[in-house]
Amino acid sequence: MTALHEMTALALRDLLRSGELDPADLAEHYLARIADRDPGLGAFATVTPDLARERAAALRRDARPGPDAPLWGLPTADKDLTDRVGVPTGFGSRAFAGPYRYVPEVSSDITRVLDDAGIVSLGKTAAPELGFPSYTETLVGPPARNPWDPSRGSGGSSGGAAVAVAAGLLPVAPGSDGGGSVRIPAAACGLVGLKTTRGLLPAGGGVESLGGLVVHGPIARTTADAALLLEGMLPRRADGTVDHPRTLRTAAGPRGSYLDAAQQGRTPDGRAAFRIGVSTFSAWEGAYDIVLGPEARAALDAGSTALDGLGHAVVDTGTWEPDPAYAPAFRTLWMAGAAAVPIDDPERLALLEPLTQWLIERGRVVPARQLVEAVGALAAFERTMVARVEQYDAVLLPAMALTPRPLGWYDAQDPERNFAQQCEYTPYTSMLNVCGLPAITVPTHWTEPDAGAPAGLPMGVQLVGRPGGEHVLLALAAQLEARLRWPERRPPVW
Repeated sequence: MTALHEMTALALRDLLRSGELDPADLAEHYLARIADRDPGLGAFATVTPDLARERAAALRRDARPGPDAPLWGLPTADKDLTDRVGVPTGFGSRAFAGPYRYVPEVSSDITRVLDDAGIVSLGKTAAPELGFPSYTETLVGPPARNPWDPSRGSGGSSGGAAVAVAAGLLPVAPGSDGGGSVRIPAAACGLVGLKTTRGLLPAGGGVESLGGLVVHGPIARTTADAALLLEGMLPRRADGTVDHPRTLRTAAGPRGSYLDAAQQGRTPDGRAAFRIGVSTFSAWEGAYDIVLGPEARAALDAGSTALDGLGHAVVDTGTWEPDPAYAPAFRTLWMAGAAAVPIDDPERLALLEPLTQWLIERGRVVPARQLVEAVGALAAFERTMVARVEQYDAVLLPAMALTPRPLGWYDAQDPERNFAQQCEYTPYTSMLNVCGLPAITVPTHWTEPDAGAPAGLPMGVQLVGRPGGEHVLLALAAQLEARLRWPERRPPVW
């Protein structure tokens, strides 16, 4: 019999809905895997077995799977930047541990939405301090280790979520993405990661984040599993429309349409062939030393070749000139966003990591005029970039510029050097948060095996869509998955 963690989330969902699988038994299976494997991986900040068992028992007793609960009985976990009533939110920081421990009395929007969709939360997945770094190595807990090579990192800030899915500790996991935080760890761990269009998901529509950078999105091993989780992140009314209480919104597709696109490899209007631009453009060019490494180039070429072989019109976008205002404007916005961290006590501030302290200190002295000018500069970049992307059905970009970074690679003492290193590793992600565009990462290439990575290291690409273009991205990812068959690969820790 196939072990439960070997099955896709979609297959597990079907077994749950048919009654062949009990939510409690499924939760116990994953809790056992977490207890056995997570000590060497650092995927979880907190595990909540008692709450998980209570939830699974309640689902079995009180609920019935239906269209309003597309994730009924599926185990997953909350990212440790989101709140769940009664469970500590650690924010990856010593400043929220010990005497400063924070236990929320109200759950975050995304937590409530996923609960309504029927999930069973097994705990909190690890995140870097306050979500600022693009790697998950904190001073409050162990690093989130890459399942393909535990001496390397998993990216961030949804690093623990990606490790948990890649290692078979969860079938799927939600993440949040303010500068690449879903796509970076998904790419580092050989997974599918979807950054949604700004305003698509009511939970995390960008309203509360400076510049509208942060959105939520799914992380999964297969395209269909990512689409299934996306369906559960969209709170539906009885008539199938999305319960969207905010004025900032992107129209959502009909119930089940995202999963259909991922399963059928075509959009709701029947399209399966698209015009795809290929680019290596980064908005950080000229500000930092951006070099596309050979393995990242191989992944981009593999993705382009596969799409061409699938019959798509694959064309070079030509040269896109970088905007010199982008780098200083984004730095200003990033620092200003850190200014509002609710910590003022000097002793508590001293518990923060050097990078976080630097961001907060710099952010709290940013003049209002500088911030307003930065937002204006990024809005101008958004208009230019959206116009570029809209010439195509999707644009193919590298996911990362380099292979997953070794643990300890980032400078722990020099914040300027640390920020530069993050831009050098992840130069293709933050610009899409600025633009609010949807983007999906998929693995297309593995490096040659070596002693540290006997199965090789995953390398991926991004497909970037027009605003609201998630159906196209899921259809393309599904086609690539059928061609490249990445779900058949397993990391050594599996």
